[in-house]
Amino acid sequence: MPSKALALSAAFLALAFPAFAQTRRLSADDMPKVVRISDPQISPDGKTIAMTVGRANLKEDRYDTEIDFVDIAPKSLRVMTHDRHGISSVRWSADGASIAYLADDADKKAQIFIMPMAGGDSRQLTHSKTSIKLIAWNPDGKQLAYAAPDEEPEKKDEAKFDDAFEVGNNGYLERSRAMPIHLWLVELASGESKRLTSGEWSLPNHFAPAAPPSQIAFTPDGKSIVFVKADSPLSGDTDSSRLAIVDVASATPRRLTSGLAEETSPILSPDGTHIAYTFPRDGQTHNEDSQFVVPIAGGNGTDVAHTLDRAISGAAWMPGNNALLLAGNDEARGALWLQPIGGKASRIDVGALSPSAAVNVGKDGAIAFTATGNSHAAELFYLAHIGDAPIQLTHLQTVTDGVALAKPETVHWKSDSFDVDGVLTYPPDYTAGKKYPLVLYIHGGPTGTSLETFSMPAQIFAGQGWLVFEPNYRGSNNEGNAFQIAIDRDAGAGPGRDVMAGLDMLKKRGIVDESRIAVGGWSYGGFMTSWLIGNYPEVWKAAVAGAPVTDLVDQYTLSDNNVQRAAGYGPSPFVADNLKSYAAQSPITYAWRIKAPTLIMSDVGDWRVTTTQAYKLYHALKDNNVPVKFIAYPVPGHSPADPIRSRDVFRRWTTWFMGYLNSPAATMAEQK
Repeated sequence: MPSKALALSAAFLALAFPAFAQTRRLSADDMPKVVRISDPQISPDGKTIAMTVGRANLKEDRYDTEIDFVDIAPKSLRVMTHDRHGISSVRWSADGASIAYLADDADKKAQIFIMPMAGGDSRQLTHSKTSIKLIAWNPDGKQLAYAAPDEEPEKKDEAKFDDAFEVGNNGYLERSRAMPIHLWLVELASGESKRLTSGEWSLPNHFAPAAPPSQIAFTPDGKSIVFVKADSPLSGDTDSSRLAIVDVASATPRRLTSGLAEETSPILSPDGTHIAYTFPRDGQTHNEDSQFVVPIAGGNGTDVAHTLDRAISGAAWMPGNNALLLAGNDEARGALWLQPIGGKASRIDVGALSPSAAVNVGKDGAIAFTATGNSHAAELFYLAHIGDAPIQLTHLQTVTDGVALAKPETVHWKSDSFDVDGVLTYPPDYTAGKKYPLVLYIHGGPTGTSLETFSMPAQIFAGQGWLVFEPNYRGSNNEGNAFQIAIDRDAGAGPGRDVMAGLDMLKKRGIVDESRIAVGGWSYGGFMTSWLIGNYPEVWKAAVAGAPVTDLVDQYTLSDNNVQRAAGYGPSPFVADNLKSYAAQSPITYAWRIKAPTLIMSDVGDWRVTTTQAYKLYHALKDNNVPVKFIAYPVPGHSPADPIRSRDVFRRWTTWFMGYLNSPAATMAEQK
């Protein structure tokens, strides 16, 4: 017979964690189970889709990526590679006889590998001294172009220590000079490579989480290559990126437009007569990216998506050269549009799916894309024709099997003159009429968007029995240009009002336990967290600031994209009295007001949001006797990219909130 103490203990646990043992919920421990599906490419004959599939390898703490083929008609999957690491950029030859892809060699440098479709293992084609970044097939199938950084000249004896380098618009973490990225050609038969371009200029040098680098492409006659040319390889100079074309015979590049802002992501029309590319709306760097088209001969580009007024994140030409497939966010969904050249865009019906930006169009107009739904992580989908219902071709995600899922819902509210939206996710056992703790999970960017779709963080938090609110504050890229640029020179106050107006809307529903509200986010989400806990200090029970932007001067001077920040924050803080404006927009200015116990997390090698800013926030809270913990990850990057550390981030995040939202006293009081 159990003792009275044990019986009371069991009764308390039942009250503190009602029904949690009855149905499993998602937790941070499930994060490595999510399969990464990306870069679908339809074969020239339209029968097969190649894609990369990545799975967590916890023993080696990495993601192992393979190439999979999905045969469309039978919906069958074939694994095409084994035991190769760093696989990316799978590309079909024009005749479909081979695929080329990038993978690591024995020295962990990305090289081109060729796999024949007639049978046989892949062979390494290149032996570049530096890692290859981009590849493109010549339409004749006999040659490929690739982009790779130049090699630092070999030095001997005393010269080895002559390693001082000139600083320019580069991040403060750089420890050597940035080498220009240039174009090369390699023959398929011999594997012989030769340099095509050279000089101090460079293809743009991007650091994650920037968008994928702009691709390179041969013209249909194989005589020229379209690419993007920047003034230098310095990451802060990527705003100098311009469309260019190089004649293979003469190796002479030339500009294609007279644009004065960043031009990216060129894609050739099927007939090779036009180039579509992304370019800021109206040529203003702070505006949303729209879709422009220019003739291959060059000239002034035309904004074909101006009336659509959505930030374009992906594009592909449709057959016939008269329309584009566009991808972006529309309110709280990912969306696809058919954009005629010279006409009005029409949204493609994909039901409740949220497509990613990685879209691919076959020669017959079929569309392959990855997408999430409310109940699943990304899978591969297929549209044989626009107007058809999407066909799901893969079922690789098992992370949700046997799990009680939380339900997301799009919510709307007014803030200032804006109609704002966001996503509210309910706990799996939500009961109407009951009040719940609330977690704000704020997206980064700031030009990101929280979507009404499967979100692992939202599911993890909701699985704890909390409401999860993800507001799309001004600056988000889902409501048009006016909404996106309303954040300019108003980095915190305006977005903060949007978030608080959304919180007030939820409070009026009577579902929020107002004594237990927490807030957290990463990157710009960390900025908004730091801003909110300093400007609305009485609201928050706890906070988590991941890679927090706290000092805009550090962003301008130290981060990888440094001076480009002036487009949003205002002119240089070191000219006239502009420093006052930067200080007014910086959360560190208000950190002395913070009361919420705060967990801070940051990578020591974060080039995007330098860890200096996390240190400032830590000392500001510690000096003011606010409970604070600072966890640093000894890795490069804007956030941990390996499965073990990325899991640890959300383990710590959840545990921190549990300590303040699920306290036994609060839970017992709730049950009375």
